Amino acid sequence: MEITSFVVSGRDRAKLYGDYATYRTQLSNRIHNLRQKLGIATKPRAKYTSKPPITSENIKSNHEFVHLLLLTAERAWANAMSMREIHSTEQKGITGSTRSHIISRLHKSTTYANHLFQLLKDQAATGAQDEDVLEARAYAAALSGAKAFEKQSWEACVSSYSEARIIYSALVTAKKSDVFKDLLSDPVDLSIRYGAYQLRMPRTVAIPTIARKFFPKEDLELVKQVEKLDPDVLNDRPTKARAETSDNEAIPKTITWRSRTVDLEDAAIAAALGAVDSAVRKLTNSLGSSDVLLPNDKAAAYDDVLISSQDAVDATKHAIDELVSEGVGQGDKRIQSLQITRTAVSYEMISWRIGRNRVLVGEQDGVVFENSLSHNPKKKSLKSSKEEGTGKKLAHLREKAVLYDAILQSLESIKELPGVAADATFLGELEAKRGYFSALKCLTIARSHALLSNPKNALALLSRASEKCNAAHKYLSSSMDTSNGTPPNISISPSEVQFLKDLLEGEVQRHRALVELSNLNGNPDQTQESVSTRPLVERLHEYPTKVVSLSNLVTYPPKLEPVPVKPLFFDAAWNYIEYPGREVEKVTENIPKAAAPASKGAEQTAQQKKGWFGFGR
Repeated sequence: MEITSFVVSGRDRAKLYGDYATYRTQLSNRIHNLRQKLGIATKPRAKYTSKPPITSENIKSNHEFVHLLLLTAERAWANAMSMREIHSTEQKGITGSTRSHIISRLHKSTTYANHLFQLLKDQAATGAQDEDVLEARAYAAALSGAKAFEKQSWEACVSSYSEARIIYSALVTAKKSDVFKDLLSDPVDLSIRYGAYQLRMPRTVAIPTIARKFFPKEDLELVKQVEKLDPDVLNDRPTKARAETSDNEAIPKTITWRSRTVDLEDAAIAAALGAVDSAVRKLTNSLGSSDVLLPNDKAAAYDDVLISSQDAVDATKHAIDELVSEGVGQGDKRIQSLQITRTAVSYEMISWRIGRNRVLVGEQDGVVFENSLSHNPKKKSLKSSKEEGTGKKLAHLREKAVLYDAILQSLESIKELPGVAADATFLGELEAKRGYFSALKCLTIARSHALLSNPKNALALLSRASEKCNAAHKYLSSSMDTSNGTPPNISISPSEVQFLKDLLEGEVQRHRALVELSNLNGNPDQTQESVSTRPLVERLHEYPTKVVSLSNLVTYPPKLEPVPVKPLFFDAAWNYIEYPGREVEKVTENIPKAAAPASKGAEQTAQQKKGWFGFGR
């Protein structure tokens, strides 16, 4: 009948379209359509009559009656959740009348779910299987737990949700479905944790332990059905499959960070760290085997470790947020312990992330330059190996540079963790590691310049890489050698730094020789021609790469050459420069205006009037 998947799929579809009010409207339409399909809907304009209750015979004849009960229970639940969502944002919160209305809706939903469970218990009459009965019971228990949660009856809430959790855990083992896992994460586990907190239970008690404690073991029939699906679901110490993982996933009790050890009081964090340790052991075994040869396969082996580490970080952050929401101050001992734990698990996650990138760059952190031969492992012949072109080599070097950038960014993110900025010794260690990976990046870029026949640029980058490596070698040479037996991570052994230091010294000497040969193999005729044509005074902005000719310093005797001057100069100097032809005008200006005959002005006026465009009439 797939009761759980039917409910979860309906809720997931509702989340895509809107809130719980939209979900309730959709459920009403589905209920009406289903009643019409089953022939039990009230006809149009007909008087309403109460419907007879659904019986076992109805379910046996048509399983759609099961869906009708589920939709009716879900509609009442969606109505309660909609009211809770609306009033939770108000300043007063959920008042007494609103809470009573929410509880009444949840009670109605629980009634329909229990009715379905009672009908399916008669398996002979309904044709239901054991899994269908358990799913119906778990659904009813979850709704009962939600009702007790609103009533703030914490013991009843934890008991109902514990019953639902044990049943869903057994169904997960039997059916291998992710639907039950989603219900376990939200809302079952969250409600159990909050109810246990209200019951003053310690946070070190794990949720499965709480569920087994509050599970109704007096119901022998239920215990029998659950153990039929998973024999170890009610055992505190499993004996079969879980006995094999007990050694591998030993839950740690403490965690150490920079000579400080704190107790792990949160069970979720301890369980996540146990999963990290198990994933690290699997990673060590996979990298130590001869099956993994390619860098991509080695990097894929890090996925489980990174996922487990991220879960540990999320669990720590969730624990801190819970304490802060409860009003616990930053000076509290619990908050300080969790902050230390958060720094430790975050550093561990970043460390494995860096280790994954180190695996991807190649052997010896990409220090050894591969022969750049593309081998085909499936075709072992002489033609299977072909030297790559310059373009492919540059592409590989570019990918390595991107990976080194990711490593450097990860190292920078460590400085933002709580308590790191105040640790001067640890910051010095981070700077040394940053210098090591910066030297590797400079080495990679220098090799790309060498492929492009730029020995001068390559020499400059190699010299810079050698400086950074020497600074890192002074700090990391005294650390412990952890190159053997552990997968690559943020730790750098002295042998790795020494290997890079020796290689860079040899590369610097080799490229010095290449630059010298390149200078000697230059074209002297062209250089001499350029020197002889332009004097040195005109080339002061250029650095002379060849011998400077002292006989061509300036142009002598100097030639008459135009000099660019601003036009404003001529405008300002107009009244101060004596131009030819201006003497007559000055004399004319000095004659008094009274001495000029009036008749002369009349004649000039007559002469100017010559008609259109200066032509005579």
